Amino acid sequence: MRTVLVAGGAGYVGSHTCLALAAAGFKPVVFDDLSNGHREHVQWGALEIGDIRDAARLDAVFAAHKPVAVLHFAARIEVGESVKDPGTFFDNNVAGTINLIEAARRAGVEAMVFSSTCATFGDPVKLPMDETHPQAPLNPYGRSKLMVEQALADYGRYVGFRSTVLRYFNAAGADPEGRIGEWHEPETHAIPLAIQVALGQRSHFTIFGDDYDTRDGTAVRDYVHVLDLADAHVAALNRLLAGATSTSYNLGTGHGTTVKELIAGVERATGKPLAVQMAARRPGDAPILVGDNARARAELGWTPSRDLDAILRSAWRWHQAQRDAGR
Repeated sequence: MRTVLVAGGAGYVGSHTCLALAAAGFKPVVFDDLSNGHREHVQWGALEIGDIRDAARLDAVFAAHKPVAVLHFAARIEVGESVKDPGTFFDNNVAGTINLIEAARRAGVEAMVFSSTCATFGDPVKLPMDETHPQAPLNPYGRSKLMVEQALADYGRYVGFRSTVLRYFNAAGADPEGRIGEWHEPETHAIPLAIQVALGQRSHFTIFGDDYDTRDGTAVRDYVHVLDLADAHVAALNRLLAGATSTSYNLGTGHGTTVKELIAGVERATGKPLAVQMAARRPGDAPILVGDNARARAELGWTPSRDLDAILRSAWRWHQAQRDAGR
């Protein structure tokens, strides 16, 4: 079995990708400081605790496990927090990634799959958004990811460090078997927040802005099942290991869902009405983010196979089980 180092593999998308990697015959080794991830979600390989800014710790882990590639998920991701504290995001997301790349290169590893985001694009100029869309982030989170994308392009161009950038739209859902799911502390993502209302753990769901130029006034997002995203990582890894050059892919479904439509979907999945409260727009939020996945279909053979209702059903089962377990 070929070993891959999964930085941030105890987190949401990282842990689901470890599941997919193991199913595909890889041996994932998780490197995580557990600041956002969870030890309980490391189920398909070893856990090495450490910070991607710690060069000596990275060197020791690379030497011990000898991975053939790195999958990089370790990042701060909260848009609102990035606006309040940009320095922390640049330190972890940018400086930490450069440290990880250099550690990989010292170990002779020349391939990385990088977890990026549609937040690098900012407000849409054209929809759906493809890989040629201008990149003009609206917040420090998106800018930190774009800075890494630009650094990776230079590493590929000048020193032969090959990478695949995967720009997610909205990761959502959970493992249908209930082994892992979406678990953030504190929770900031729309679907878990809505489900917490259905479970009686939160009094209401807040809609931030109902005056966007969209079909019902609320923001539009492209929700992709987390296991579909995991499959894309495995495909991108295989492509790199076969010798492919650096490139990027947008991972969306091509279909947008408004916040009000999402609430209706959660009500269908849970069978419960949700109390809703309106609030002003949040700084840094784009009105519409919908991805064009044509390049990923053509070059990775990737097509998302799970629709919004499947996403919401899997998320509902996961959060119910967590509630029943007292978490």
